[in-house]
Amino acid sequence: MARNRAFAALLAAAGLLSGCNAAMRIAYENADTFLHWRALSYVPLNGKAADELDERIDGFLAWHRAKALPQYARLSADAARRISAGLSPADLVWGYDSFNAQARESLREAAVWLAPVLDRLTPEQVSHLEKRFADDNRKFARENRGSEKDRRIRRTRRMVDALEDWVGKLSKAQVERVKQYAERAPMMEDLRERDRKRLQGDVLAIIRAREAQKRLPAYVENWDRGRDPAMVVANKAWRVELDRLLLDLDRVLTAEQRAKAVTRLRGFSEDFSALAVARADQPRQ
Repeated sequence: MARNRAFAALLAAAGLLSGCNAAMRIAYENADTFLHWRALSYVPLNGKAADELDERIDGFLAWHRAKALPQYARLSADAARRISAGLSPADLVWGYDSFNAQARESLREAAVWLAPVLDRLTPEQVSHLEKRFADDNRKFARENRGSEKDRRIRRTRRMVDALEDWVGKLSKAQVERVKQYAERAPMMEDLRERDRKRLQGDVLAIIRAREAQKRLPAYVENWDRGRDPAMVVANKAWRVELDRLLLDLDRVLTAEQRAKAVTRLRGFSEDFSALAVARADQPRQ
C-alpha cells in the first residue's frame, strides 16, 4: 500500500502532539496512521518521494518522543503542583510561556525534517495544497457564522465544556462567570480568518520559491510575527479576560474540582513519561 504524506499533516501533528487529550497514548502510538489519513487530501506523493517523506516523519516523531515529551512531562507535573496550591497571575504567565515555547520548538523541528521534500513539490502539488487551504478556510467561515450574540453564546458553551472536562460540573455561579468572560472578551473570528490566510499565503510563497529549507523553520517557529496590529491588540485583550476568568474560577473551585484537575495533569505527566520511552512494536503497513 502506497504511503502518502503532506506538509500540512506534519505541522498538524506537531500541534496535536503538543497538546494531547485523554486518548493521548492511543493517538500518539498511532500517529503514522493519523498522518497517512490526514495527508491524503493535501499533497499526494508516490514512489521515492513518499518513501522519503515517510522516513522524515519517522525522524520527527522520534525527535518528539525523545526531546519534547520529557519536557511536557515535567511541565505537566509542575502545573499540577501549581494548581494544587492555587493559581497566581505568575502561574498563568509561566504556563502560557512554557507550553508556547515547546510548541514552537516542535513546529520548527517538523519544518526542518519536511523542508527538503517541500522544495521539490511540483506546481500541480502546490496548487492542490492551495486548494485544500481554501477548503479549510471555507469550513472555518461556516463554523463561525452568525450574529455576535450567537457567537458569544457558542463561546460560552465551548468554554464551559472545556472547563468541565478539567474540573467536572460547574456551578451556576461558575457558569455565570464564564458568561461574563464571553461577553467581555473581544470577538476575533474575522481577525483569526485573516491571520490564517496570511500564514497560508506566506507558506505557499516559501514553497513556490523553493526556499523551505532556508526559510520555513524560522518562519513557523515565529508564526505570529507580521500579524495585523489589530490582531495583536485583540489577542492581548482576550488574554487579559481569560486570565481574569481563570483566576476568579480558581478562587471558587471546590476541593473535588481542584483534585480532578490535579489528577488529570499528573496523569498527563505519567503518560508523557511513558510515551517518551515507548517504542513502536509493529512496522507500518
